[in-house]
Amino acid sequence: MDSSEFEAELATERRKRLAAERMLDLKKEELITANRQLSDHAMALSGQIIDQREVVNTLQGENSRFSEDLERATVKAVEMERLLWAALESIPDGFAIFDPDARLLAANKPYLQVFEDSGGIEPGDSYQTIVEHCIDDGLIDLGGMPQDDWYDMMLDRWEHGAIEPVTLRFWNGMYVRLNDRRTADGGIVSLVLNITSDMQRERELTEARDKAQAADRAKSAFLAKMSHELRTPMNGVVGMADLLLEREQEEEAKLYTETIKNSSQALLEIINNILDFSKIEADKFELNIAPFDLEQLAQNVCLILGPSLRDKPVELLMDYDQFLPTEFLGDAGRLRQILLNLMGNAVKFTEAGTIMLRIVGLSDADDSECQLHVTVEDTGIGIPPAMVEHIFGEFNQIEDEANRKYEGTGLGLAITRKLVETMEGDIWIDSLPDHGSCFGFRIKLPCAVVSENSKPVVPEALSDILVMTDNSLEKSLLERQLNLLGLASHFVTGPEDCKTALRQTEFQVVLTRPLPKSEVGDLLSATDHPVAHVSFAGQFDEAADLPKPFTRSGLLNSLSRAIEPFGTTEKPRIVKVLAAEDNKTNQLVLTKMLAHLDIDLTLVENGKEAVDAFKAERPDIVFLDISMPVMDGLEAASLIRQAEGETPITMVAMTAHALAGDEERIRAGGFDHYMTKPLKKAELSNYIEGAERALSELETLSLAESHR
Repeated sequence: MDSSEFEAELATERRKRLAAERMLDLKKEELITANRQLSDHAMALSGQIIDQREVVNTLQGENSRFSEDLERATVKAVEMERLLWAALESIPDGFAIFDPDARLLAANKPYLQVFEDSGGIEPGDSYQTIVEHCIDDGLIDLGGMPQDDWYDMMLDRWEHGAIEPVTLRFWNGMYVRLNDRRTADGGIVSLVLNITSDMQRERELTEARDKAQAADRAKSAFLAKMSHELRTPMNGVVGMADLLLEREQEEEAKLYTETIKNSSQALLEIINNILDFSKIEADKFELNIAPFDLEQLAQNVCLILGPSLRDKPVELLMDYDQFLPTEFLGDAGRLRQILLNLMGNAVKFTEAGTIMLRIVGLSDADDSECQLHVTVEDTGIGIPPAMVEHIFGEFNQIEDEANRKYEGTGLGLAITRKLVETMEGDIWIDSLPDHGSCFGFRIKLPCAVVSENSKPVVPEALSDILVMTDNSLEKSLLERQLNLLGLASHFVTGPEDCKTALRQTEFQVVLTRPLPKSEVGDLLSATDHPVAHVSFAGQFDEAADLPKPFTRSGLLNSLSRAIEPFGTTEKPRIVKVLAAEDNKTNQLVLTKMLAHLDIDLTLVENGKEAVDAFKAERPDIVFLDISMPVMDGLEAASLIRQAEGETPITMVAMTAHALAGDEERIRAGGFDHYMTKPLKKAELSNYIEGAERALSELETLSLAESHR
């Protein structure tokens, strides 16, 4: 091999060696890179393994804690279940749980003990089986109910969403009350309460209540009997004293008579207050709602109290709102009692000045109801501000030197407040010592429907009235009443002005205070045309044609009677009065009280005679005593109502009873009015004058019909 070939081969080998070295270097680099990547991956895997190990360790810790918590919760649940059942086992009442299929899941011992002697029940038994067990073993006292009905009733209870409680009586006298409630999954939780002791207490309370009611009935009967027995002789004493005072007497005899009357009235007031207070204590105040004339009622109260002011320089006045209706629906008896208490209080504590009964009100939009505002204003001794609320309490009176001389029970105002509150009203007082007091109350009453026939009929011959008075209050009251009757009025203050007015205008009637006949004749001589004279009561006047307080009906009645001689109508016939009273003393009192009236009086002694007298000759008004032999007033009233025909007559009850329910029972028996003994002359006269007015209006209407 030549050198050139050798060199070429050597160069080739060198190139191969260099190529192999380069390849080796390349592989080394690749191996290094691969080792580096493998190392990095190994490091990453190592980190993941560490993280996973930490997660596993954490999960193992949490799992361990969860296991511990679950174990503790399980222990607590078991403990609570043990305590719950221990508590349920300790109570005397039964407790049971039923599943949605009405099968017993669990029950405490008191629930299961009832069935031990008859074979017992256990979890898994159905509610139906338990009910059948109660019937078959005679565990339940069915109280006379058929077994099938009781069975159906007990099963039907669970068919409703809200299960009604039921009370059962077991054979041994034990009473239980089942209270069943439905759970959210449809099961039933049943609580069986042992109410035996409650039932025993209820029986004892029932027996005590029955005894108390029997005692209350005995007390009421005793009060009714004593009321009648006390009021009957009191009617004779007070009535006779009134009649004696109307006669001429020596001063000493008059003093004795007034002492008898005052003492009797004081005793009667005590009796009335005690009876009324007993009604309050027994909560037996009941309202008797009926139509009544408020203005007439107020006038009656003033007429009753008027004689009490006979020896006092006190003027009693009434101001009735001219825009206020007179007919209302309410309890006239209770309202009269309120006014009597307030007015009587004013009369007692007023020595001089005036007492004003003021009645105003406001009707609602449709005139169906009226808010009444009633005040009694006096010029008496007054009340200190600190004692205002005190006087409305029971048996309370103002104790000071100014009024220590005034006697009383201290019940009147307490009774009055209770009555006003019963009518859903309120009462108050404004007072200033030594200047007087103003008692007031507010009540709301429905307005009564007034028929056209009941409205006052003003005679056509009556139009212009002349009034002589120097008293501004009298002028205001009379002017208002005359305007309401549609009559023109003219006022003068003295005789000379009166004569001048009579010469200038043709008046039909002259109204003055009571005057001697010579003075009346002197006034009327000032004119040639016929003029009637009517006297109205003043401060010290006892006898007058028009008594105080002035009312529309009283004013119209007096004016109509005065012009009768100048009219063309005949004089109305005499009013026929029938009265039944069994007590001889009361018969005498009644006869004497009515002696001043021009009436035809028939007096009988019992209800049967009253019915016979009514059928024999029909009267215009009937007074019946309630308690009479042979036939009482209620039975007689019923028979009279049956026989009265189409035209009703007025019937007035006279009674010595004054207990709760008496007035309602009497009015329901057919009576129009109710009088409590002792009778009042003014009240009797007022009822008869009302019958006289009704008779006059009836005859006027009949005459008008005959002229058509």
